[in-house]
Amino acid sequence: MTEKTLNEELKIKADEAKAAAELTEVVEEVTEIVIERDDRVFSATYTATGRRKQAVARVILTPGNGKITINKRPAEVYLPDASFAKPFDVTNLAGKFDVKANVKGGGVSGQIGAIVHGISRALSLIDENARKQLKAAGLLTRDARVKERKKYGQRGARARFQFSKR
Repeated sequence: MTEKTLNEELKIKADEAKAAAELTEVVEEVTEIVIERDDRVFSATYTATGRRKQAVARVILTPGNGKITINKRPAEVYLPDASFAKPFDVTNLAGKFDVKANVKGGGVSGQIGAIVHGISRALSLIDENARKQLKAAGLLTRDARVKERKKYGQRGARARFQFSKR
């Protein structure tokens, strides 16, 4: 390599390092931004419906200390292994609201998904920033995957009856 190309390469690398340093400064500034919310946010109730598979959850958020009640029972009793913290963690609202949920239909995972979807939709009503955060995390999207229906002339949705050659 010639001396000229080496100088050009060094100049390019120096420019890349400078751009990377500027980018890290911008990222640090962005992480320091704290969203200020009006006190009225924490005095109102928010209601929403969440769905997943066959489960439907009606969720009511009231100002409180983070207690979760499902079908008039504590969450630890009704669904012991479930975690409903993700929407609150994304929006930095953990421990600010009590959750009351009525869930019908589906199984355990469907009900958990429906409650999380309902909490997310209720939190999105608070302000536009919360909605953007939840949307970016993918928590406002309704999971459309449901059980495929059984077709006539078949044993199941895709499975056929056993074929007999003779």
